[in-house]
Amino acid sequence: MNNRQVLIFVALVASFAAVAALDNGLGLTPQMGWNSWNKFGCDVNEDVIKQTADAIKAHGLDKLGYVYVNIDDCWSSGRDSQDRLIADPKTFPSGIKHLADYVHGLGLKLGIYSDAGLWTCAYRPGSLFYEDIDAQTFAEWGIDYLKYDNCFSLWIFTEKRYTRMRDALNKTGRPIFYSICDWGFSNPTSWAQPIGNSWRTTMDIMNHWWSVIWIYESQV
Repeated sequence: MNNRQVLIFVALVASFAAVAALDNGLGLTPQMGWNSWNKFGCDVNEDVIKQTADAIKAHGLDKLGYVYVNIDDCWSSGRDSQDRLIADPKTFPSGIKHLADYVHGLGLKLGIYSDAGLWTCAYRPGSLFYEDIDAQTFAEWGIDYLKYDNCFSLWIFTEKRYTRMRDALNKTGRPIFYSICDWGFSNPTSWAQPIGNSWRTTMDIMNHWWSVIWIYESQV
């Protein structure tokens, strides 16, 4: 390697360092696992999550890095008298803490979903203005991953809303992977690096090859 190549290499390393993600010890490699939405949508329940975790373990996918088992929208039915989120008693009767303990017992990690707006995209309670209490609730339940969506935002600046939840998660003292899901609408590549561990840059992928190609082309 000559001097010019060394300089180019150093410049590339420096450029990657400049866009490093949230420094909370997580996301040093791409997160891998499973999310409930594309297959189950709002038909998700605790049995589905347990069976999926069992299957990941039985097939040895965890040894390949697939360690996150993530509950998407529709798991919550409201808030209690202390404004804490409640798991839907019909679909998650044992509660999220019980589910986290089960998944952790398999050596896997449990993820959950919330929204940086008043409501989730499926009209369940969002975390806007409840960031501290929801982050603490997630930490107490043993959550390892938060997918944070972008519906019903009240037109509050996107970066501000996502920063609020980052700060709330950090205050809990529990390492929680923070996945920013604003669908790329606000150009998160320009602001999300110090805020999240990952950030969405497109709308949902679907179970069609044209969807894969569309996402690829949009990134190009």
